[in-house]
Amino acid sequence: MPSIRFLNTLHKEGKLELVSPSKDIQEAYLRKAQSQLESARILVDNGKLEEPVGHAYYCMYNASLALLFRVGIKCENHGATIILLNEVFGIDNTDISFAKEERVDKQYYITNLTVTDVRDLIGKAQRFKQKMIDFSTRINSDQVDTWRQLTKELIGQK
Repeated sequence: MPSIRFLNTLHKEGKLELVSPSKDIQEAYLRKAQSQLESARILVDNGKLEEPVGHAYYCMYNASLALLFRVGIKCENHGATIILLNEVFGIDNTDISFAKEERVDKQYYITNLTVTDVRDLIGKAQRFKQKMIDFSTRINSDQVDTWRQLTKELIGQK
């Protein structure tokens, strides 16, 4: 499976590893996610349409990192973070995958954006962030152990 080889390679490079779970780091990433969301709203309210797309994506990405750190997974790769959401936690990663594609598209290419499209993406970011928060609040220690073990298997660590 290509994603397992990818995760294993990142682990060997030191970009994906198990660390001590940290609610402090989780909270810091959730604050970053909220800041990105607020920035996106301010920008779109002031007629800026490209920049909020990136902020909406980074809201989702930081909320994802918050979940990973909650259980003690450090990942320094956007694609791997998105894979882990699905492979480890069973979380539908469709919205964050879409937001990542939109961010790249809007950052590097000239495209037509509408206020409605950008506001829809910001709404998805808000819902995704809340989903990560809700998911995190229901985590118990047995789940943490299970997810950490699954991550070990995915990265080829015994």
